[in-house]
Amino acid sequence: MTPARQTRRNLTLRRVSARVRRAGPPGHLSDDDETFIRQTVTSFMSGHGIPGASIAMADSERLIFARGYGVADPSTNAPVTPGHLFRIASVTKPITAVTVFRLIEQGRLSLNDRVFGANSILGTTYGTQPYGSNVDQIRVQHLLEHTSGWAKVQDPMFGHLDLSQRQLIDWMLGRDANGALNAPLRHTPGGTFEYLNFGYCLLGRVIETVTGLLYEDAVRQLVLNPCGITDMHIAGDTLADRRSNEVVYTQQGAVSPYGIRISRMDSHGGWLASPTALLRFLVRVDGFTGKPDILSATSVATMSTPTTARAPSGGSTDYAKGWHISTTGNRWHDGDVPGSASILVRTSGHQAWAVLVNSRDDARLDAMRTDLDKIMWKVVGHITDWPTYDQF
Repeated sequence: MTPARQTRRNLTLRRVSARVRRAGPPGHLSDDDETFIRQTVTSFMSGHGIPGASIAMADSERLIFARGYGVADPSTNAPVTPGHLFRIASVTKPITAVTVFRLIEQGRLSLNDRVFGANSILGTTYGTQPYGSNVDQIRVQHLLEHTSGWAKVQDPMFGHLDLSQRQLIDWMLGRDANGALNAPLRHTPGGTFEYLNFGYCLLGRVIETVTGLLYEDAVRQLVLNPCGITDMHIAGDTLADRRSNEVVYTQQGAVSPYGIRISRMDSHGGWLASPTALLRFLVRVDGFTGKPDILSATSVATMSTPTTARAPSGGSTDYAKGWHISTTGNRWHDGDVPGSASILVRTSGHQAWAVLVNSRDDARLDAMRTDLDKIMWKVVGHITDWPTYDQF
């Protein structure tokens, strides 16, 4: 994260009342606000070669705006609508984290449970015995906080495309023909933060083992249904797998959006959603009182407490358990894969938003990530009169 992004996320948004001309009946922001939003979003799209974008915005847990811009499919020029589904990439991680906390509240799991080895959740189901040093000391909390002990450079989730999910985990916990570990831990579990998609892949298998359900079905039962969400799914890998209301992803770099194993990324980056569905989820786990949360206040607080582990450089990190957390209490996650990018934000000032797009500017990826983050900070800073209706 760049210093500029961290500074914005430490902002506290304040509500300001003003008399602003509204467009039509309740259900719309002012003409000026609508124009500003459109110009801000389309400027971002033009700057990064994005065919289509969809955004949704909430204030005080009320949905006040949902709109699509550009095209869902460049070959047909079909416009993006608020109901279109997008790959949400790592915005999946908060969903997986909330599922884990639901199981903790049911007494079926704990943060301190060991993941591998004798008398653990996954036991010796995967890999080759004996495991490498400290693998049997990895806990559920370590996977949630990216402190398992594996390094980011060891993350296998975008490689080994010939391997199934099961085979990939076996490889990470296995040995080569000479008996050497394929992926020995680089750190003692719990001591060092290194962002690792593989850790959340493992959490998906933890959820499956504890519930006896497929990951997608467990999340649907424990999280999506209680939030009133009916149209979220694990993505398919190919264009032929595209759902009827899913956008088409436009390639900008060397890797095709349809050449990655997105379905294998289920619990760390595999969900399809609309921005409105993501906000339905967010307002039920945000710790505010306008809508009842599906987690207790204690669980929300624990989930939102940053890890005490340090980065490899020795610095602190803003990562909690499935969320980034700022010093002012803003909470968010972003993500991207070839062909798509996403961000979900909840501010301490009771605003929230989700932005999803159907291409990724691989040549200027860091700049795109920063600009994607800026979009809605600009928008909410511009709005001076927040509507009181609720479109959920």
